[in-house]
Amino acid sequence: MRFDVLTIFPEMFQSFWNHGIVHQAIKSGKIQASAADIRDFAEGRHRVTDDRPYGGGCGMVMKPEPLARAIKAARCRCPEAKTVLLSPQGAVFNQPLAQEMARQEGLVLVCGRYEGVDERICQKYIDAEVSIGDYILTGGETAAMVIIEAVTRLIPGTLGGSQSAEKETFSNDLVEHGHYTRPPLFEDSSVPEVLLSGNHGAIEEWRLEASLIRTFLKRPDLLQARALTQRETAILQKWCERIEQIIQSQSSRGADALSGGQ
Repeated sequence: MRFDVLTIFPEMFQSFWNHGIVHQAIKSGKIQASAADIRDFAEGRHRVTDDRPYGGGCGMVMKPEPLARAIKAARCRCPEAKTVLLSPQGAVFNQPLAQEMARQEGLVLVCGRYEGVDERICQKYIDAEVSIGDYILTGGETAAMVIIEAVTRLIPGTLGGSQSAEKETFSNDLVEHGHYTRPPLFEDSSVPEVLLSGNHGAIEEWRLEASLIRTFLKRPDLLQARALTQRETAILQKWCERIEQIIQSQSSRGADALSGGQ
């Protein structure tokens, strides 16, 4: 897969290309990645990429000519690539969108600056607008990095284990279970015994149950939207029965037990 970033600050990406999962993916040939300077496609000695907005108003707007040339050049490198504008007005980036992007041949990521880009670029050259959240950034560069890393993780062979990406939070609409490592005892807190048992079936059962409970406590909206399996439904029903037993035991002690004696 190929990532082409269009930005007026390509130097921001040099360190990003040289570290972590993205670096390993580039090194192994799983992805190709580059950052092109939009100024290189501007005319004149000063390589101007912005101008005052028609109709007045504060701020500057990115000019259409340099952006159009930069996008055309990127599409020549990967004709099948989708062109994405990083914009607070776009669809909110999430795991399903990352998975959809990972199936593309390439992505051209256009990093907006100032008050935005000329609307004619959006109408003619942009396939999708994407936002990484409902807040405003100075430019799209950090948003592009977020998207590149999230998508790269989903490309087969970029992570250590074949199932690593599939079991992460949001990949199956569940919050991931807790993780533990050595030592087995830390500040009077021990690792759950089942994880030390060597019983892989019991460990998988514990992880699924822990994942379901964490999702219920932290992101119940994910459970409401999820088509539960019979196994998952049985686990939640078991917890419902336990909660009902607790409530019934409290009720049997009288009204003061439920109100804390108030």
